[in-house]
Amino acid sequence: MDVYGQIRELLTEIMDIEAEEVTPETYLVRDLGAESIDLLELSVALNSRFKIDINDDKVFLRTLRVCLGEARADGLDTVSLVKGKFPFLGGERVEEILQDLNSGPVLKVKDLVDYVSWQLRKPWK
Repeated sequence: MDVYGQIRELLTEIMDIEAEEVTPETYLVRDLGAESIDLLELSVALNSRFKIDINDDKVFLRTLRVCLGEARADGLDTVSLVKGKFPFLGGERVEEILQDLNSGPVLKVKDLVDYVSWQLRKPWK
C-alpha cells in the first residue's frame, strides 16, 4: 500500500470515518473535524507506521501563520520563506495555502502524504 493509502487507513481508524470521506484534497480540520487529540494520535500513528521522526509543528503546519507574520514583518518573500520552513510543500501548494488562509485551517491529507514521503526520502533513512 502506498503512503496515501496508509495515511487514509490511519485517518479512517482514528477519526472513525469511512474511507470514501478521505481524499488528498480533504481538509483535516474543516472537513473531518480533527481536533488536537486526533492530531496527537495521528502523529503517534505516523511515527509507528512509517518509522520516521514526526515534527508536529511542521507536519500539521502549526507554525505556518507565525512564519507568514515574520515574513511580512521583515519584508521577505513569503513563498520562499514558507518553502524553506516547510520543505515538503511544493511551490504550487504554498501558493494555494496563501490563497486559502482566510477560510480556516489549511492542512490537507496531501500535506501529510508529502511530509511522510519527504521524511522517507531523507538520506539517513
